[in-house]
Amino acid sequence: MRQLVFVHGRAQEFKDSVALKQEWVEALRSGLRACGRDLPIAEDDIRFPYYGQTLHDLVSGADLDDAARVIVRGEDSDQQQQEFASEYLRAIRERFEISDAQVREVGGQEALERGPLNWEWVQAGLRALDRYVPGASAASVAVATNDVYKYLTNAGLQNVIDHGVRSAFADDRESVVVSHSLGTVVAYNVLQREGRERAWRIPLLVTLGSPLGVQVIKQRLSPVSSPHCVGEWFNALDPRDVVALYPLDSHHFPVSPSVENKTDVDNPTPNRHGISGYLSDPEVARRIHEALTKP
Repeated sequence: MRQLVFVHGRAQEFKDSVALKQEWVEALRSGLRACGRDLPIAEDDIRFPYYGQTLHDLVSGADLDDAARVIVRGEDSDQQQQEFASEYLRAIRERFEISDAQVREVGGQEALERGPLNWEWVQAGLRALDRYVPGASAASVAVATNDVYKYLTNAGLQNVIDHGVRSAFADDRESVVVSHSLGTVVAYNVLQREGRERAWRIPLLVTLGSPLGVQVIKQRLSPVSSPHCVGEWFNALDPRDVVALYPLDSHHFPVSPSVENKTDVDNPTPNRHGISGYLSDPEVARRIHEALTKP
């Protein structure tokens, strides 16, 4: 019998891990009902490595709004972090067609002229995101960008998170992996670096609301390739999701075998990024069900 491993994203601090797992399970059940199926395994066979509080404590130690203000002002950040945040925001602006005129309107001509390696430019871009992209949250984007950067560049933080995720896999059982948001970066990184050596068997990797196709993230993981232990890779996104900017296709994430992409999820959560809106999608749920039951 295969097991299911959920790898969560960010903004999960101060939550009870058991209750959070249940939210994921109930969202998946909703998607399964929509396609006429039931959860084919016991909930005890669903692993949910929880690192949300660790991430929060090690990255910021502040609440969302305070952390966002610190990040946007550029306090305690080095040049590389500024470049990472600026490139990420540039990708968001390009994807959602936020013009210079719109940035100028919210931040003024001076912020626009300072250019992308200046925090005033970043702040103006985030304000434009709030104003012109429905459902977007500048604070959430700022903190999410920071968390991805910290995970990719802070070896201590990465080791703590990876250790927790690693413990969810069983050497004697195949694992279907379903990951979301920052969790897609974590899952990919762990499977890519350790899956072959540990002889893990992953018949299906599911990535939901994934930022892996963003150039500045992809560069940190270069060279990218499909983890050896993964049989099939299914990626799903809502085109309005400001975290999942691009499909993991041959242009944005060229790997072999290629990733199968579903790019028309209608995620009803307020920010179009919530995990419940992805797991309740009938096609996403169906693919997970098939992977769990396939001989």
